[in-house]
Amino acid sequence: MTQSSAQDNRLAADTLLVREYLAEVPHKPEPDPTENQRYRDAIKALLKERNATLVAHYYTDPEIQALAEETGGMVSDSLEMARFGRDCDADVLVVAGVRFMGETASILSPDKTVLMPTTAATCSLDIACPIDKFSAFCDQHPDRVVVVYANTSAAVKARADWVVTSSIALDVVEHLQDQGKKILWAPDRHLGHYIQHKTGADMILWDAACIVHEEFKAKGLMDMKALYPDAKVLAHPESPSSVLAMADVIGSTSQLIKAAVELPEQTFIVATDQGIFYKMQQQAPDKTLIVAPTAGNDASCRSCASCPWMGMNSLQAMYESLRDGSNRIQVDRDLAARAMVPLQRMLDFSQQRQLAVKGKA
Repeated sequence: MTQSSAQDNRLAADTLLVREYLAEVPHKPEPDPTENQRYRDAIKALLKERNATLVAHYYTDPEIQALAEETGGMVSDSLEMARFGRDCDADVLVVAGVRFMGETASILSPDKTVLMPTTAATCSLDIACPIDKFSAFCDQHPDRVVVVYANTSAAVKARADWVVTSSIALDVVEHLQDQGKKILWAPDRHLGHYIQHKTGADMILWDAACIVHEEFKAKGLMDMKALYPDAKVLAHPESPSSVLAMADVIGSTSQLIKAAVELPEQTFIVATDQGIFYKMQQQAPDKTLIVAPTAGNDASCRSCASCPWMGMNSLQAMYESLRDGSNRIQVDRDLAARAMVPLQRMLDFSQQRQLAVKGKA
C-alpha cells in the first residue's frame, strides 16, 4: 500500500511543492563554445591550485562529465561520487549534481570542503519527502524498519534505519525480509513497487516520484519497439511499472551502462535521464542509443528525459564556486553523525555482500 489513496495513474511527482520548485529553474542558455573553453581552462587551473577534485553525476551535461574525467575526478552515481570523494586526497570536493549529493559527500567527508556549482539544484524525490511529514509517517508505523533511497535529505537519512541505492535496494530488502522485518519505504513509489513485486516483502510506500522517470510512457515505448523490433529496452527502476514490464534490463545507472556494453544487441531504447548517454556511448561506441519516449501523442513533458535541476550545473557556476569558495555544503555535525549510521550500515552490507560473492567464485 502507499502513503496516500491516490490512483497509480496519477503523477506522484506532480505536486504543488514540486511545481513551485520547477518554476524557479532558470532558462538554460545556448552554450558558447569559446566561452565554455575559457571556463574549462580556468576550472582546471583552480582545481589544481585549490587541491580540489571534481565529481560529477551521470546525469550532468556531457561537458561537465568530460571535465571530471580529464582532471582526475570521477563520473558515477551519487554514492560512488561520495565514496570517491572520501577516499581521494583532495582538500576540496566539487560536486556536480543535486543538493542531496553534496550533503552525502559532506557526511562521508566531514573534514573536506564540499562545494557545488549551485545549491538550488534539487530533486523531486527530496522535495516531496520533507522531514516533518516523513518523521510523523514513521512515528505512525513504529513496528517497521525504515529504508530510504539515497535521493533524500540528510535529515531524512538520519531518521532512517537503512539508506540504499537502486543497485543494492533489492538485496537489502531481501535481507530484511529473511529476518522477518516489515518495511517502511521512501520516497520513490515506483522503485518501491518494483522491489515489493520482486521480493514479496511487506512494505508500505511513501508517495513520491522522479519527474524524469515517471514521464516515460508504455504506449510510446510500445510504438518505438514497433519501429525498432530488435532493440533491447534498458530501464531504471524509478520508472512506472508499465514501462518496467516492457524492459529487458532493469537496473541502476551503472547496471544499465554495463548492460549496454555487454549485451550483443546493437540498439537500445533507454528509459532514464539522457545524461547517461555520454558514459554509455563512451563505453559502447558502436551501439545505437535511443531515448525512451516521455509522453503520449497528445501530451507534453516537463523533463523530456533530462533533469532540469541537473541542468543547472554549468561551467560558469562551477568556476565562480571554485573561485569564491561559494555554495559550500555543510551538514550539522550531529545530524551528519546520525545520517552516517544508516549510510554506514549500507556500506558494510555492500562490502560483506561483495566478499561473499568473491568467496563463491
